Amino acid sequence: MNTITPPPELVQQWMAEFYGTPIVPGEACTDLAIRAAQWGADQELEECAEWVGRMFHGHKTWSDELRAARRPKPPSLKEAALAELAEWENVMDIAPDSPIRRALEALPE
Repeated sequence: MNTITPPPELVQQWMAEFYGTPIVPGEACTDLAIRAAQWGADQELEECAEWVGRMFHGHKTWSDELRAARRPKPPSLKEAALAELAEWENVMDIAPDSPIRRALEALPE
């Protein structure tokens, strides 16, 4: 997932506006600002995805593609292990149907 992180200067400005005096935001304030920014960005993304679906007559796949492009999910442990194994198969002489690959592919996501 892409983390939406407001710049520290903006967090400091928000804190000054909220408290009415300039203060240096602590870690908790910064974390709260990051979470609030992410929540707002997620809400906007959902609105955009719904709009795309309405404008293009319910093409759910386009809405799903928009979500996937803007909020990609990190690969699962299984996907990461298979990708690393593929790199090793290219470098070393490991058969593509090796027991390691078959065992990884047999694991649930």
